[in-house]
Amino acid sequence: METSSGSRTSATSAQHLPTEEYSAAPGPARPGTEEAGEHSVPCDLVTVPARQGLEAVDILRRGGSPAVGPVLHDGSCDTLGFLVPPGTAAGWDMPGSACTQTSGRGLRIPAEPPVSGSGWLLPPGDTGPVTDPAVLREALGEAARMIEAADSI
Repeated sequence: METSSGSRTSATSAQHLPTEEYSAAPGPARPGTEEAGEHSVPCDLVTVPARQGLEAVDILRRGGSPAVGPVLHDGSCDTLGFLVPPGTAAGWDMPGSACTQTSGRGLRIPAEPPVSGSGWLLPPGDTGPVTDPAVLREALGEAARMIEAADSI
């Protein structure tokens, strides 16, 4: 889908928007209640089309960025979800993506993916706690430009 800015991705595509069922934050995390393999992380979630997200992960890792946090791949929706600091959703306006607010309550991140049909591309514990939103925005923009150039060939 092409937007007025020339981007082939769009946040208005239903397959790329978080749904209420999968976006609702759990109740408040209580210190000391994490089960083995679970982490409680205060975060918001940036969701992007898988192709753009995979390119962004490559860009971030190639740059040696220590700011890459856990990344969830949802195969059924063909999206990637980046954990970002709480409050990011309030100012997130990146075309082709959505940012879900968790109201700073934190998410209980299990070692196993939380949604059927999804998997951790970068699991918790193997990465930093969250992805820096400024660095992510830059990488997503670069990824979109790379995809647009590749598609125009």
